[in-house]
Amino acid sequence: MNDTQIAQVCNCLALRQAARFVTQLYERHLAPVGVTPAQFSIMANLARQPGLVMSELAETLVMDRTTLLRALKPLQRDGLVAAAAAEHDARAHALSLTKLGERTYAHAKVAWQAAQDEFETQFGRGRAKALRDELFSLTAMR
Repeated sequence: MNDTQIAQVCNCLALRQAARFVTQLYERHLAPVGVTPAQFSIMANLARQPGLVMSELAETLVMDRTTLLRALKPLQRDGLVAAAAAEHDARAHALSLTKLGERTYAHAKVAWQAAQDEFETQFGRGRAKALRDELFSLTAMR
């Protein structure tokens, strides 16, 4: 197979290019709120499941701990996420949104919805749902 053929059939390349495109769209909308798409995902998961420990959050987001820490540190530094000793293991840190984090997340949800709407308008709502379903089934394979 030549290089052109590889580029045309490489699943990883296609997914990474699409991910960068979509990430840039969401970054544009979330930037005024001061959070990245990765940080928004962290906040959304903590809003839904307060008290997650790092390992649980990393698994949920399909992120390695180093990448998660890199996204989490600014949220903690800015007072949006707090860490406390977990009930089941004092060595683990249970993460939760602070009051400021909850307010910031509320603003970020508005920006996220605008990004979501823009993507679905450009790509098509039905196609976007079908794509999400396929991508979630892919990550469920782990």
